[in-house]
Amino acid sequence: MTERPVAIVTAASRGIGAACARALASRGYRLALMARSERIDALAGELGAVATRGSVDSAADLAALVDRALSEYGRIDAVVNNTGHPGKGELIALEDSAWQEGFALILQSVIRMARLVTPVFLRQREGAVVNISSLWAPEPSLDAPISSTLRASLSSFTKLYADRYAADRIRMNCLLAGFVDTHPVPEKFAKAIPMARIGTPEEVAGVAAFLLSPDASYITGQSLRADGGMTRSF
Repeated sequence: MTERPVAIVTAASRGIGAACARALASRGYRLALMARSERIDALAGELGAVATRGSVDSAADLAALVDRALSEYGRIDAVVNNTGHPGKGELIALEDSAWQEGFALILQSVIRMARLVTPVFLRQREGAVVNISSLWAPEPSLDAPISSTLRASLSSFTKLYADRYAADRIRMNCLLAGFVDTHPVPEKFAKAIPMARIGTPEEVAGVAAFLLSPDASYITGQSLRADGGMTRSF
């Protein structure tokens, strides 16, 4: 491929999403960005990208984002599925609505995006997806029961998708991010990080960019951790 590749990044107005957008732009990608906040327009202007206002839990907004990318650039080569965080609370006290909202945010959004972009990837005979997930996927925490449960499910979906489309040169991986400095980190978690520091969005974004790149062409179906060594399971 001689023309510059195209990447979609969701929830891209700040934090890890914005860092991913900047990392990909610096590597030559043309970008289609989405977020609910008006900050997405300023970031798009900074990076020469196109922006769509919307939320990942809306099927219509995701479809509009993909349509915008295709109408503007004529192709899609990569996707970063980034989201916010679901609600927290006591395990069995959380209402059905909180679980349903978490499902729409973390898992259904990725499934919907896969439906939209897979036909594009198949036509192009190549594509790559990174799902920004959490260290709670392999080691669930009662501090984040919805996130822990659904991000483990996201890793399972990622593996199934990778199995199905690997022969078509379509890759999907999860990036299990640890604590980053965009939000206050409880002391008990900060003390548990072997590297003795909080990560940065840029560090997570660098891993995402690698997973989308040709350098990672033999990596698919994996859940790669970028957590400062905090999780301990194999």
